[in-house]
Amino acid sequence: QLQAFGGGLVQAGGSLRLSCAASGRTFNNYAMGWFRQAPGKEREFVATISWSGGNTYHVDSVKGRFTISRDNAKNTVYLQMNSLKPEDTAVYYCAAKLGLPILNRYEYDYWGQGTQVTVSS
Repeated sequence: QLQAFGGGLVQAGGSLRLSCAASGRTFNNYAMGWFRQAPGKEREFVATISWSGGNTYHVDSVKGRFTISRDNAKNTVYLQMNSLKPEDTAVYYCAAKLGLPILNRYEYDYWGQGTQVTVSS
């Protein structure tokens, strides 16, 4: 099971750190990803990280502002979000998959329930 938390309401330019905690099984050998879904839009890729944490990839719209990381000892993945913009408003989901980290959400096997991030202008 995956549980995402840390969302909230923040003003533009502010920061939040999302966490995704795994329970029931270890996800240390899984690639992890963060996705987001705004109202009326498709769920989109945000960032992904390899099982070791050695490889990461962020979508262009968040590069330089968001950073994905993981702590395998804590079975937790993070998304540090800085310089938030109103267009970052969405429900953020974490997900896990075996193998290499990729952008395609359909390849992910496990999903958390989502946490709401709202950025006011």
